Amino acid sequence: MDDAALLIAELLTRRWLPRSHPRVKRALVDAELFAQVEQRLAQSGLRWMDSIYADHVSVALLPAAQNGVMGEAGLNANNNLELPRDAQALLVVLWALIVLPKRERQTSRAQEGDAGQSDFFPAAKPLPQAASVSPVLSYKALLEDYGPQLGKKLRLDANLKLLERHGFILRRQDEIAEGPLLDVLLDYDVLAPRILDGALAEVLVRERAAEESEPNQPPAPDHQALAAMDMEASQDQGSARPDGRL
Repeated sequence: MDDAALLIAELLTRRWLPRSHPRVKRALVDAELFAQVEQRLAQSGLRWMDSIYADHVSVALLPAAQNGVMGEAGLNANNNLELPRDAQALLVVLWALIVLPKRERQTSRAQEGDAGQSDFFPAAKPLPQAASVSPVLSYKALLEDYGPQLGKKLRLDANLKLLERHGFILRRQDEIAEGPLLDVLLDYDVLAPRILDGALAEVLVRERAAEESEPNQPPAPDHQALAAMDMEASQDQGSARPDGRL
């Protein structure tokens, strides 16, 4: 069995692999091997999924295979993981709290510990790895800030376990970190504008104004912001995609 077949078999078995995996690293630099992987995946109705901003890669359905695999009901569903409404809202909240600041740090080539330091050649820095700039959330803070809107402790705990099982988050005692699929399967180009420029635009403006007027006060959770993200997660049929990307 050649490297392309072994890589595909391992991806299908594990659902995701780190970019540091030897076969993944080789596929990302070997154009011939990568072409073989893509061709063989396509023959099975699958496609390679990765992002330069994420530390893992995965596979998902090709658009041409969606109808035959998912059926009409699956195509019309607002997600293909059978996530309940409050779990979808929680996923969007976690994505916004983790991925948005992570992307900002990555695109500015700023390591988390370098905030506030001047840099004459910021573009010369390599893109920081996700693990080095991805925020880590406190479970207690999440429960206190968003628990009442997300079903309180019982539902929050159940949905966190569900999202962890699907690879969207990692749990380390009281910490919630980015999972291997959070920035791979959720489409940043679709979701970010909906949050930053859509229903939350006015909320974010008010929060920035409040932070400027009271720089020493941490921003309080905005329940209107949560409601807007909940609406995006549960009502927008186009934001959930049956090809493996939500």
